Amino acid sequence: MTETRPILWQPEPARAEATTLAHFIRWLKAEHGLEFADYHALWEWSVADLDGFWTAIIAFFDLPVSGWTEVLPERKMPGADWFPGAHTNFAAQILRHADTRASEEAIILQSETFGRQVLTWADLQSRVGAAQTALQEMGVGQGDRVVAVLPNATEALVAFLATVSIGAVWSLCAPDMGHVAILDRFRQIEPKVLIAQDGYIHAGKQVDRRGVLEGIAQGLPSLTHRVMVPALFDIPQGWSGWSVMQAQPQKPEITQVLFSHPLWIVYSSGTTGNPKPIVHGHGGVMLEAAKQSLHQDLSAKDRYCWMTSSGWIMWNSQWTALGQGATVALFDAAPNHPDMLEAWRMVARERLTYFGAGAAFFMGCQKAGTSPRKALDLSALRAVGATGSPLSQEGYDWIYAEVKPDLWLAPISGGTDLAGAFVCGNPMMPVRAGEMQCRALGNAVRAFDPDGREVIGEVGELVCTAPLPSMPLYFWGDDDGSRLHDSYFDTYPDIWRHGDWIEFTADGGSVIYGRSDATINRRGLRLGSSEIYRAVEGLDAVMDSLVIDLEFLGRDSFMPLFVVLKEGLTLDDALRDRIRDAIRHAVSARFLPDEIIQIAEVPRTLSGKKLEVPVKKLLLGGDPEKVVNRDSMANPDSFEVFLGYAAARAAN
Repeated sequence: MTETRPILWQPEPARAEATTLAHFIRWLKAEHGLEFADYHALWEWSVADLDGFWTAIIAFFDLPVSGWTEVLPERKMPGADWFPGAHTNFAAQILRHADTRASEEAIILQSETFGRQVLTWADLQSRVGAAQTALQEMGVGQGDRVVAVLPNATEALVAFLATVSIGAVWSLCAPDMGHVAILDRFRQIEPKVLIAQDGYIHAGKQVDRRGVLEGIAQGLPSLTHRVMVPALFDIPQGWSGWSVMQAQPQKPEITQVLFSHPLWIVYSSGTTGNPKPIVHGHGGVMLEAAKQSLHQDLSAKDRYCWMTSSGWIMWNSQWTALGQGATVALFDAAPNHPDMLEAWRMVARERLTYFGAGAAFFMGCQKAGTSPRKALDLSALRAVGATGSPLSQEGYDWIYAEVKPDLWLAPISGGTDLAGAFVCGNPMMPVRAGEMQCRALGNAVRAFDPDGREVIGEVGELVCTAPLPSMPLYFWGDDDGSRLHDSYFDTYPDIWRHGDWIEFTADGGSVIYGRSDATINRRGLRLGSSEIYRAVEGLDAVMDSLVIDLEFLGRDSFMPLFVVLKEGLTLDDALRDRIRDAIRHAVSARFLPDEIIQIAEVPRTLSGKKLEVPVKKLLLGGDPEKVVNRDSMANPDSFEVFLGYAAARAAN
């Protein structure tokens, strides 16, 4: 990134000064006498004075955390012990809004299965109380695990709050995951209660999950209770109905737990081995979510939706908005049925102010020639977020051209691992094409070269050099901490390595180039795969692509490019030449593929990320049964073509 990227949007001064971030800056001056020349100076203070910054977050947002004498006794990673002795409960931060906004909308559901539903804050509170009572009658107490196989609908939100309100630990999988993938996750944590939905409707088709769920229940011998949400069928034998969980509506009693008490267990993708069960704490997630609301400029005035599966960490991010009293809209439907405007119709109908989705969704809209601004009234929409994979400059251009020109576009990048973002948006700064605006407050994120030196204006490893409250407490079952250490701290001593390539500009903007372990290295020049994708997928004929750099000891690397073409097209020499020309002009002749192969679809994780690393390991001779867990893929059949390709290469 040598050139300064063009500015696509700049907030008017009045709009910038009305943001929650601006209020926070003024509050720091009034309460603590702190003044900052610019955002970078604010960020520098936030990562240098961790005690001062995180106590300021608690005070500014009036978070329900009490009883500590120290913030961080020892600044170390791993093993940081935040706010020892403090007590809190994540559910208290969410449900306190019911006391002042009882009749206002808390949750709106748009579902192919259930239609449209609305819960007020009073409804949410009473349903949580009912579910809490039911769980306690089932014998669930502090530390017990409650797991669920539910879509992004109201039952999942209610069950989560009920679980954590009594100090039990929550874990969730999406209903479209394979049963092996679900068992790989839940078996590790020995749950006491399973809550599941019998089926759902997707893209107009009814999906029956009863047989799969029975197999999951049979595979979890620790279960004492099974609860079924009857979306499509009657309650099967051996299961209680969801009505049992809603029999006694009431205000819940919230149990105070330690700041570092386990809140939920989330999982790594599980595509290259047994999924890592990542444990986050009540207090850490609460603080990270409150801070993230500054970067998303969220408050009680907002109507928010992040289009997400319940199996993606962005499901958990919905609590960021709910924690600030915003109305959250849940989209439980196929985004391409009947066409790519379906989610945008909800944005318009519900007068949403903030809409987020995976970058692949926005690129799919672009490819389909969708123009939401021409078809719909999006006058209420003021902000759009993106994550999951890098959003290209063309994606930025499409959003400003076809969604809304006066829009704050704020892509973020972080991960399941820390339940938050490393780099994100800033509503007071300009948006530049293809860049994320800033480093997240309180997050000492930097780019390192292979020798552990910080680099600016160059691509490096994304690292974090100081602890964060929302970093994993531990991995479940990792008693000696070795698996946690090997996942993040085995490259740079005492420094978190996330596994992404990132480049920071001099003014703090950033670009993610893809996973660092899927990096292309051609004759000593490193390149993130996103650069290739941007060039190739900019062609109208190419709908999707996957590039793999295969390095062999003592031999030149071999780089195949796999492409998904527009329906009806076949890869021929003329199209191959067009693809090579696009790479030559947009990237470099050094990065021309050695071979171009047409495929039907790119293999992806459940959160939409391309499976570069598993394909790379397979093509380098890895065991097909070990390089990827196909039950953790969104499209497991897509891997077959690579098995054939690997076999053909091995034969040659």
